[in-house]
Amino acid sequence: MDNFSFYSPTKFVFGKGTENQAGKLVKEFGGSKVLLHFGGQSAKKSGLLDTVEQSLKKENIEYIELGGVHPNPLDTLVYEGIEIFKEQGFDFILAVGGGSVIDSAKAIAMGCCYDGDFWDFYSGKTSPRNALPVGTVLTIAAAGSEGSGDSVITKKDGMIKRGAGSDCIRPRFSILNPALTQTLPPYQTACGATDIMAHVCERYFTNTKNVETTDRLCEAVLLAMINETPKVISNPDDYEARANIMWAGMVAHNNIVGVGREQDWNSHGIEHELSGMYDCAHGAGLAVIMPAWMSFVMKHDVMRFAQWATRVWGCKMDFSNPEKTAKDGITAFRNFLTSIGMPSKISELGGKEDDIPQLVKNFGLPEGSKTGGFVKLTNQDIAEIYRLAL
Repeated sequence: MDNFSFYSPTKFVFGKGTENQAGKLVKEFGGSKVLLHFGGQSAKKSGLLDTVEQSLKKENIEYIELGGVHPNPLDTLVYEGIEIFKEQGFDFILAVGGGSVIDSAKAIAMGCCYDGDFWDFYSGKTSPRNALPVGTVLTIAAAGSEGSGDSVITKKDGMIKRGAGSDCIRPRFSILNPALTQTLPPYQTACGATDIMAHVCERYFTNTKNVETTDRLCEAVLLAMINETPKVISNPDDYEARANIMWAGMVAHNNIVGVGREQDWNSHGIEHELSGMYDCAHGAGLAVIMPAWMSFVMKHDVMRFAQWATRVWGCKMDFSNPEKTAKDGITAFRNFLTSIGMPSKISELGGKEDDIPQLVKNFGLPEGSKTGGFVKLTNQDIAEIYRLAL
C-alpha cells in the first residue's frame, strides 16, 4: 500500500425529509446569502425547490436563483454565476440536483475566488486554492460529486469536457434523501448506477500491490450495486434499495475505496469525449467504454482481472487458463450493463468510426506522450479502444 493523505470533511445528512434542514445547515456553515443553483423544471415541479426555499426563509437567509444546468454542464452558465457574484454578492452556493448541478456549483465557487478565467482550473493552467462554500441537496445517485473534491465542465466552444479537483471544493454538507430519486426514469437510474460502478473500477484496476483492504471495499460496493440496481429498475419506489445505491454512490467517489493505491481514470477521460461530442449521458458512455478499455488492457495483469471476475461476478477460476476467467468477468460486466438498459456500442449513442480521429484530438493528449495509471495509453491506443467500442 502507498502512503496517502485522506481528507473528507463533508457532513452527510441522510434519510427521508432531510431536505427540510437545508436552511439550518447553510446557517451552520456560515451562509447568509445563497446562490440557489439547480437544473431544469423538475426541481420546481416536484416541490423540492419550494421546500428548500422555505427552509432558507425560515432561517432568514437571502437567496438568488440560478437554474438551467443541463447534463454535461456548460461553462456559459458558470460564467453567468460568477457575474451574479460580482454584481449582487453571495457567500454560499447551494446545489439542488445531481452531479451536473453540483459540478457547476463547484466551478462557480472556484471562479468567484479567482481573478482569472475559471477555465484555467479545467485546462490545467493552475489549481484552485480557495472557493466559496458549497452545500448540496442530491436528487440522483451517480456522480458522487456530493462527497468529492472533483468537478467536470464542458466548454461550449469546441464541446471540450475537462475536470478539475481540490479539497477546497468538497461540499460542506450534503443532504441525501433516497426518496428524491424515486421519480427518476429507469434509464437515468441505470446511467447513475453505471457511473458509480465505473468510479470503483477506476480505482480497483491498479498496479499497487498488497491493497487487500481497499480491494475488498471496492468489491463490496460493486456487489451491492449488482444486487440493488435491478431492484430499482423493476420497482422505482424501493426506498431501501435506493438508499443503498445512494450511499454507494458517495462511497465510490469520496476516495475512501481508493486510498493508498495507484488509480487509472483513462476510461473516464475517453468517455468524456463521447458525452462532449454526442451529448449522451455520462453513464451511458461509460457502459460503452469501460468493457472496451478492459478488453484492451486485460493482458497487462490477467490475475487482477481474474480476481475481479471471481470475487465480484462469481466466475469460476480456471487455473489452467486464467485469461478465460478474466474474459468471463468482462463479459459478465457487459451483460449486466445491458440487462439494466445500458448501450453496448458507440453506434447506439449516435457515433461512427469516422468520428474517432476527432474524439482522439479532443482528448488532448500531446502526440508522443502517454496517459493513465494501470496502463499508460498513447493516442493510437485510445483510438483502438474507441474502435473496440464500435
